[in-house]
Amino acid sequence: MKRRNFLGRVTAAVSAAWSTGALAAHTEGAPAPSGKLRMHVGCQSGPTTAKKLDYFKRHGVDHICGYPPDPGAAGHWSIDDLKRTKDLCDKHGVSLDMVALPFLSSSHINREQRGSIMLAGPQRDRDIEDIQRMITACAAAEIPAFKYNMSLLGVLRTDATPGRGGSRLSTWKLADAKNADQLTRAGRVSADQAWERITYFLDRVIPVCNEHKIGAACHPHDPGTPPAGFQGIVNVLGTVDGLKRFVTIQEGPYHGLNFCVGTVAEMLQDPRNEICEIVRYFGKRGKIFNIHFRNIRGHRDDFRETYPDDGDLDMLAVARTLAEVGYPYMLMPDHMPSHADDPDGSQAFAFGYGYIKGLLQAIESGRPMAS
Repeated sequence: MKRRNFLGRVTAAVSAAWSTGALAAHTEGAPAPSGKLRMHVGCQSGPTTAKKLDYFKRHGVDHICGYPPDPGAAGHWSIDDLKRTKDLCDKHGVSLDMVALPFLSSSHINREQRGSIMLAGPQRDRDIEDIQRMITACAAAEIPAFKYNMSLLGVLRTDATPGRGGSRLSTWKLADAKNADQLTRAGRVSADQAWERITYFLDRVIPVCNEHKIGAACHPHDPGTPPAGFQGIVNVLGTVDGLKRFVTIQEGPYHGLNFCVGTVAEMLQDPRNEICEIVRYFGKRGKIFNIHFRNIRGHRDDFRETYPDDGDLDMLAVARTLAEVGYPYMLMPDHMPSHADDPDGSQAFAFGYGYIKGLLQAIESGRPMAS
């Protein structure tokens, strides 16, 4: 069978899994009858170029979240934009399982050019209509899902701290945070206002996802911030309770989470002992559409991001919990430590891919492995 035909069948199977209700049904059990796990290593690093795709293939990454070309003045991708990106992935033997929206990213609102959805601004409906168009285009191009953020504060961090081998670890210490009382261009946003904006969006987008059978995966707020707010904004998706509420709005099989293990761990006082039950809660309900598989040391309000084998979380236990609930999608390295000798992060991410593949092979084989 020619590789292109094979990849076409793989992509069709991925799309079919979403469209036949696999998001709800995958909780029935862990591995398929053959013992083969459904989950697999993936990545969201961009841009989606021939060089990047060859890098993925060299390191055993056969599934990605991709980045189609910037839509420019059009404001949204066309079907041809998405098909060209998918064709490029197919050519390199990589399945395009998801795309990252060109806006609703993790950037701070003061740097966001298209912030009307989260600001409840005058262009909110225009931007939502562009997302509706992109959902329709994803369906036509046979791309089964997209990921997005509903954030005003972006990813908050304080000064990096040293890690092994001279690496630098992304760090958050609330006590050291600067400008905590300085308002953003959003002004003050209460919890009620944040939920109104989130609900307004979901009420208009998730029905279109349901119609076209396209998954929408939202990333939690990173990190959790004080209940009274930070820079005047309450991060409602920065708690587990907030995420539980979020997935019940417009409840359905195509509304779920880009579940970041590290970000959820950052919400907890005892991450090692709490994380697996939270994974189990969302996994059993079919609400995890993508996994950012990263580790931390520390806890809520005081943590640093580590290599996956070097933090407080038992990542083998997390992966086993995902297997237990039958999670069938990508596990991605994310926020890997940085180093001057690795300016583009390719070394760190290669380590991450191998680490994930090793865990999955150990689980699949049934061999015991030290936690």
